[in-house]
Amino acid sequence: MLINGHTVIIAHIGYPTHSFKAPLIYNPYFANQGINALVVPMSCQSDNYEPLVRSLFRLGNMAGALITMPHKVRTVDLVDEVLPAAAIAGACNAIRLGPQGQLQGDMFDGEGFVRGVMRKGFELQGARALVVGAGGVGCAIAASLAAAGVSCLGLFDVRDESARALAGRLKAHYPTLEVRSGSCDPAGFDLVVNATPLGMNEGDSLPLDVSRLEPGTFVGEVVMRTEMTAFLIAAAERGCRVQIGSDMLFEQIPAYLEFFGLPSTNAEVLRSVARL
Repeated sequence: MLINGHTVIIAHIGYPTHSFKAPLIYNPYFANQGINALVVPMSCQSDNYEPLVRSLFRLGNMAGALITMPHKVRTVDLVDEVLPAAAIAGACNAIRLGPQGQLQGDMFDGEGFVRGVMRKGFELQGARALVVGAGGVGCAIAASLAAAGVSCLGLFDVRDESARALAGRLKAHYPTLEVRSGSCDPAGFDLVVNATPLGMNEGDSLPLDVSRLEPGTFVGEVVMRTEMTAFLIAAAERGCRVQIGSDMLFEQIPAYLEFFGLPSTNAEVLRSVARL
């Protein structure tokens, strides 16, 4: 692609950068569509993070920033305005300038998961959902499910205090939402999500008792080690529809593009041009 005086930049900030996948998806898409934009990996350790962000957003051609580890949690206190999904998740993975020049922070991991589920025809409005894992990605998914209109959210984490804290943040933003914590029994739920790291390593235990899954339940995964994790294989054998972990990655990119004010697309286009 041609880089010129009109090119807009998306910074991809984290440390280390060697495992970054975003430039291998965004930049081929920009080139394919003739969009004069570029995602640039920026290796930044914690001590330099705040001055880097404030300096970058003084540039006139910054479309925004993608934020990854180890900076997601710290970003909540750095930006001027924390949007609801990031406030509930307690972490930000995107920054842009707002209409009054303020730094706005948002979180899109959950949005990617929700968009994937909805594009597969699952109706979230009024559904009952169980999220197992109340770490960063689990909190983000729970926030986006609440925004999408689920009627009940079950939350479980091996650290019960994490699930209870997430429940409190959800109730503060969605006071009419039914929120439960303390159980990972999937019976009675329409949607069940594994938002734990279980499945990343060979021989990991399953995140819940799959014999309690009902055949009509939609089951989602965040682990991307392989397309069909042991959990998804077991769920599919029960007759459940499933969503693989990488769908969350590809489905959240259109939301990022909209957030940054750039032409958006869909997951199929992104998969077709990605150079992963």
